Amino acid sequence: MLHIDAWIEGVPPGAVYALVGLIIGLESLGIPLPGEIALVSSALLAARGVVSPVWVAVFAILGAIIGDSIGYSIGRKGGKPLFEKLGRRFPKHFGPDHLASAERSFQKWGMWAVFFGRFIALLRIFAGPLAGALKMPYWKFLIANVLGGIVWAGGTTLLVYQVGKVAEQWLSKFSWIGLLLAALGGAFSAWLMKRRAAKSARAREAEDAAAEAASAAEAPIGAPSATAAATTATTTTAATTVTAAATATATAPGAGAQTAAAPAGPVAD
Repeated sequence: MLHIDAWIEGVPPGAVYALVGLIIGLESLGIPLPGEIALVSSALLAARGVVSPVWVAVFAILGAIIGDSIGYSIGRKGGKPLFEKLGRRFPKHFGPDHLASAERSFQKWGMWAVFFGRFIALLRIFAGPLAGALKMPYWKFLIANVLGGIVWAGGTTLLVYQVGKVAEQWLSKFSWIGLLLAALGGAFSAWLMKRRAAKSARAREAEDAAAEAASAAEAPIGAPSATAAATTATTTTAATTVTAAATATATAPGAGAQTAAAPAGPVAD
């Protein structure tokens, strides 16, 4: 993936536009591809005069907007079960901790999570599909998507192009510097997302432990258990049976005495 700059340089200049738009579009709809590196590499080519910076920016913006919109449609149709399936298959990119971190960003920032997500590597692949899965109104998503695509793709192209023109005499020997900076930026944003994901996992574990403790505390302290209740019932039944037997035994001799005292019958003369 880090040699994508050489790959882009190897295609005809006219195909660079379509290639950068395709890579950014696929990344935006949820496929982990180095869209940022492709954009920086194309902007460096523009600084050398190989391609036009305007068309690089145009195709990058279109790829970002169209890719995010397709991702939104996929997420809206598939819902959260889609992310659960992807998490089982690609835990490195779509694990539950990454998803929880992205969801918190959406809950906190709303539609602007789509805008700011464009500048964060891992969140960039979540923005469109997750917005659809969370049923964000499309008009809100579209506004943030268009603004984010223009600022990120257009701004990155312009910045790298201007820096490249200023340092044009060094680009032939040190063109990898811009690529390295882009890779470091992507690595930092990925590290930031992983850190947030780990924090989310710890918070979820703490919530589960607190819920278990609360459930245990809600049980009545003095309430007898089912086993104790059964034992008490058995003891009570046995005691009742013994008392009844004792009563019957005590009554039997009195009845015999009354029978013996009764007259046997008239005596013949």
